[in-house]
Amino acid sequence: MSRPLIGITSYLEPARWGDWIREAALVAKPCLREIDRSGGMPVVLPPARPSGVAELLERLDAVVLTAGAPVGPDRFGEEPHEQAAAADPRRDAFEVALVRAAIEHRVPVLGIERGAHVINVAAGGSLIQYLPDVVGGHHHAPDPVRLSRADISVSVTSRLGKALGDRAEVLESHDQGFNQVAPGLSPVAWAQDGSVEAIEVDGHPFGIGVQWYPEEGEDRRLLAALVAAAEEQRG
Repeated sequence: MSRPLIGITSYLEPARWGDWIREAALVAKPCLREIDRSGGMPVVLPPARPSGVAELLERLDAVVLTAGAPVGPDRFGEEPHEQAAAADPRRDAFEVALVRAAIEHRVPVLGIERGAHVINVAAGGSLIQYLPDVVGGHHHAPDPVRLSRADISVSVTSRLGKALGDRAEVLESHDQGFNQVAPGLSPVAWAQDGSVEAIEVDGHPFGIGVQWYPEEGEDRRLLAALVAAAEEQRG
């Protein structure tokens, strides 16, 4: 049997190869590599017209929303925070539509860092644009060189808990977080300071958003669980 197709969202950014500089769909290698190692067939998804997402999902078995620029605060009714990086409206529009369709059609979806924020905003929630303002200190301020290790607690009754157990050590780099968790979503993991580290879509076969990078490090359990859900989706 062929491997399940896992769509992975990307940036459209200028890239160089040889003497050429062209706008290209970019995804960090670890995400592609670890989806492949977990048994899925990774397919890069450039930001496309939101009107085409339903047709796109008919050809995919699951979706991964990758990390990147913050979700535009206009999506949840706020002005940009002075510490926040610039948003990517083209990517926001595509990914919000993609999440809503994936929830409606019960397609497995995993949101990574920014991707988790997209899930929350797409469902009607809001974000903390600069988490250190809320929790104090700079534990959540990203290191420009390396990812930070964090110990999180996980709800054992959640789908995430079934994959990871009640605790996990994760690698992360983010300065944004969840403010109001959207109706129809539930928080399912927490940092030591009490901030929400993961959310799930209630009643969905696999709708998870995490603040960390499951494609980094050696723990592939969450990605393996996504691929297993994609296989179930195919029947």
